[in-house]
Amino acid sequence: MPLENAPYLHVARGEVARGSAPSRTPVWFMRQAGRSLPEYRRVREGTTMLESCRRPELVTEITLQPVRRYDVDAAVFYSDIVVPLEAAGVGVEIVPGTGPVIAEPVRTRADLDRLPELHLDQLAHVSEAVRLTTAELAGIGGGVPLIGFAGAPFTLASYLVEGGPSRDLLRTKALMHADPQLWHDLASRLAQITGTFLRAQVLAGASAVQLFDSWVGSVPLADYERLVAPHSAAALAAVGDLGVPRTHFGTGTGELLGAMAAVDGGVDVLGVDFRVPLDVGAARGRAGAGRPVAVQGNLDPAMLFAPWEVLRADLHRILAEGERAGGGHVVNLGHGVPPSADPDVLARVVQEVHAWRR
Repeated sequence: MPLENAPYLHVARGEVARGSAPSRTPVWFMRQAGRSLPEYRRVREGTTMLESCRRPELVTEITLQPVRRYDVDAAVFYSDIVVPLEAAGVGVEIVPGTGPVIAEPVRTRADLDRLPELHLDQLAHVSEAVRLTTAELAGIGGGVPLIGFAGAPFTLASYLVEGGPSRDLLRTKALMHADPQLWHDLASRLAQITGTFLRAQVLAGASAVQLFDSWVGSVPLADYERLVAPHSAAALAAVGDLGVPRTHFGTGTGELLGAMAAVDGGVDVLGVDFRVPLDVGAARGRAGAGRPVAVQGNLDPAMLFAPWEVLRADLHRILAEGERAGGGHVVNLGHGVPPSADPDVLARVVQEVHAWRR
């Protein structure tokens, strides 16, 4: 099957909304390359997360592991949302059991002045990893598309302002309202960094991109539209001229889906987490974008630990909702693969999805 006919790209390009069905329902998993795989743990042994992201051959190997094991319909580039920050010169460390920790948080104008822009020549290792990966993917079953990814400006800002992971994002949301101009300037700088990171991946061969906004569900709709959406739009606009499908995903974003679908004139695929039925998410996305939008999701990761018959029934429910959505459906989890998930269960999910309606 030529890459241009890959089921994932068929859906992501909006061809279902135009009346053309893919050869099978596509499926991939967020965090499919990671801690749930024993082969991942073996190749990562003795290597920090950020160090592994700097090594193109290792990035390629890790990105390919779930494609080999699961027969998923897309690979997602192995990286971390803070990789572009580190490439730009930000002092950041991923602390095991904690997450990204920022050496010097950004909370004042002087702090922002220390945050540089990111340039393509600072991402040579990323471009090389993408080229190596796409060359390998081209030889698998006629071609498997690579999805490039990046963290959205709001989520990156939350790490920079808080200094690390935070459940309540008190400093971040306080800054948004206490000093809106500083917030917009910070988010604008991060949109430039994110956009450059996405652009580097597409120019090197990625077939699609996904913007992750992990923590934006903590923001009310009015604040999202005024303080967040313009910067997500700017990040996605960085690849707007390159003709690749763009997915927008966040967690806890049921009330934001319409606005998320509408950024930069409308995304191609709307990620829906497990809290909202897919057909409802599709309706909200269509209302925001003014046209049918493909949906991605949204099996609750917790269901991976349920008995197979329970999991299978829920998967069939989601597949039916995806069909009713009308714009096309990419099966995924409603969030990332948990580290303790059984790879054999994920493989069985892929088989079940591929057998749907066959």
